[in-house]
Amino acid sequence: MLLTVAVENTRTLVGLVFEGTVKRHWWVGTDPRRTADEWAVLLQGLLAGESPVSGIAVCSAVPHVLHELRDVVSRYYQGVPSVVVEPGVKTGLPVLVDNPREVGTDRIANALAAVSKYGAPCLVVDVGTAITIDVVNPAGAFIGGVIAPGIETATDALGQAAAQLRRIELVRPRSVVAKNTVEALQSGAIHGFAALVDGLVARIRAEQSLNDDVAVVLTGALAPLLAPELTTPIHDEPLLTLRGLYQAFARNHL
Repeated sequence: MLLTVAVENTRTLVGLVFEGTVKRHWWVGTDPRRTADEWAVLLQGLLAGESPVSGIAVCSAVPHVLHELRDVVSRYYQGVPSVVVEPGVKTGLPVLVDNPREVGTDRIANALAAVSKYGAPCLVVDVGTAITIDVVNPAGAFIGGVIAPGIETATDALGQAAAQLRRIELVRPRSVVAKNTVEALQSGAIHGFAALVDGLVARIRAEQSLNDDVAVVLTGALAPLLAPELTTPIHDEPLLTLRGLYQAFARNHL
């Protein structure tokens, strides 16, 4: 059983993958203050009663958390094969951008999983702390993408900056045109960001001369908020990153 850990800025996705299939998964909060020992206790609690771990694959957008997870692997999982997706690790996915080291490793894992399942070209939309839309070209290379503020990030900032606005529950409002402030904020968050994704996908397709039938893969912790509102046909893959980590591990250890 492969233990996979994908660290995002706000949430961390932990999963158990067997022969490419995600058997269990958990979302936990990302806390940069959490020590290696605390991570070990957390993982041991999640994995209680599960099959023994035979491999570990990790990617992280938070450097301090990655440091602690390396410590967890070295002290608590001695002898277990592991891979950390980072520059220099074999993925089979060329990264054709100005500085490949700047690209979040979760984006690489997502692209790897998407192209493995849907082929190239394809687009990957990840809805989390940020909204990223990444492009794999017809040759199967990662060529860059778009980074926009995430839904929670934007609504929280608005609540802090505007005196008469507040933080809201992120649910679909009754209508696009709202009758009260809370639903107006919800409409801006849900319908507004759905329109952002639809618009960016259309612009990317036009700029890159991609057909309308190119696969658009949706993932991320907050993807369920936008999926029903998108006009763009999508492949809903909420656990895409874990499958990408499995692919990376397989290329380095299987």
